[in-house]
Amino acid sequence: MTTSLEPFGARLRRAMDERGPLCVGIDPHAALLSAWGLGDDIAGLERFARTTVEALADRVAVLKPQSAFFERFGSRGIAVLERTVADARAAGALVLMDAKRGDIGSTMAAYAETYLDPAAPLFSDAVTVSPYLGYGALRPALDLARATGTGVFVLALTSNPEGAEVQHAVRADGRSVAATMLDHLRAENAGAAPMGSFGAVVGATLAGGLGAAGVDPAIGGPLLAPGIGAQGATAADLPKVFGAAVRDVVPNVSRGVLRHGPDVAALRESAERFADEVRTAVGAG
Repeated sequence: MTTSLEPFGARLRRAMDERGPLCVGIDPHAALLSAWGLGDDIAGLERFARTTVEALADRVAVLKPQSAFFERFGSRGIAVLERTVADARAAGALVLMDAKRGDIGSTMAAYAETYLDPAAPLFSDAVTVSPYLGYGALRPALDLARATGTGVFVLALTSNPEGAEVQHAVRADGRSVAATMLDHLRAENAGAAPMGSFGAVVGATLAGGLGAAGVDPAIGGPLLAPGIGAQGATAADLPKVFGAAVRDVVPNVSRGVLRHGPDVAALRESAERFADEVRTAVGAG
């Protein structure tokens, strides 16, 4: 399959340089819909998604819809998600579908086609995937991403405390599971410039830094970093956590920005403030 898209890593690097290194989640869970004065129904979902796209898609580098919050409304929710993705991309934002899919064989290939095939209704610039059926099981998504100029973000060291029992587990060769995933991605990105298209999800809440966790975050690709804002991490923590790889970090903020809705101006102001804080912390201007 061919496409006219530049590789995702190149498009992401440019968006981060021009718009600031920030990813804002679109997470329409029931409590947030209520906080916006919206019903926990299709009308509320659509208003929430449209408002977020209107406020942010022409100014932030990445928007990250959480698929589950749309899926819970069935086919009507998926229809809203399709419009959200299309409208966000049309306004210039890169769309990272937060689906965390992971399976084997033809099923993994079908998941990849759902999000990374340009002809698909949910076509996005990148998707999150889970490697815990083995990194090799992700090959259909990795190969399709390379062919279509899209990206894949692999769960490696997530910000939830429960993840440690799997991600910090040590293999027979002495490497942790997380370090193994980062090694795979480093090989995937070899030779890519200015940045590879195969990223890792690495939490910004790792207070001791990634060196203390025994992993090297420099994978030649982007590092999606949840945990800024409501989970307690700040932009100032990023250099300590990521070290020399900090310029490749895409901090993810959801509640910290979305709690300011439905006021469009307030959503924009919050996102711009977070982006400025990250620029300052990573020395990007």
